[in-house]
Amino acid sequence: MNPFFNIYIGPMFGAKTTRLLADVDRLKYKGKKVIAFKPDVDKRYVEDKISSHNNGTIEAYCIKNAEEILKFITKYEEEKDEKVHTIAVDEAFMINQIDNVLIKCFRLGYNIIIASIQMDAHEKPFDNIKNMLPFATKIEVCPAVCTKCDQDAYYTKALFDIDNATQEEKIGAEGMYEPRCFEHYWED
Repeated sequence: MNPFFNIYIGPMFGAKTTRLLADVDRLKYKGKKVIAFKPDVDKRYVEDKISSHNNGTIEAYCIKNAEEILKFITKYEEEKDEKVHTIAVDEAFMINQIDNVLIKCFRLGYNIIIASIQMDAHEKPFDNIKNMLPFATKIEVCPAVCTKCDQDAYYTKALFDIDNATQEEKIGAEGMYEPRCFEHYWED
């Protein structure tokens, strides 16, 4: 069977993680082994879980760099004598070299599911996300609802001076960023 590579992208509060969690749930019901990862700098909600804004969660391993995924999968398969079916990664844009590692895993036959914003607060696409798009078997852009109107929001607006922010502020959560539609994104 051919592996899949699902990418959920869009602004903050666009339910990307919710879609990742739904894919993982479905695979678990099918009896498939899924291992999830998240960046160790993302300390929102629960540290050792991927959590959606609507309180859905799954256990996840916090990693500093993408190479840890390969080491973890190899060790798991050797110790448990069980093949990992799918690798799920939340907030992929925060993990260095995630593109190289997940593309390698995909080529090795693993299924991949990622959730991530696709560009920074200066409208610059994240290279690691951009590099994975050609390998995707499914790309879903997940809009939020604009906080200024009821239109679909495809952009994330920082509500603070992002250039002088700490790492914790840049990761942020509700109240620090807002989803905005095209019209309201450029308003101050």
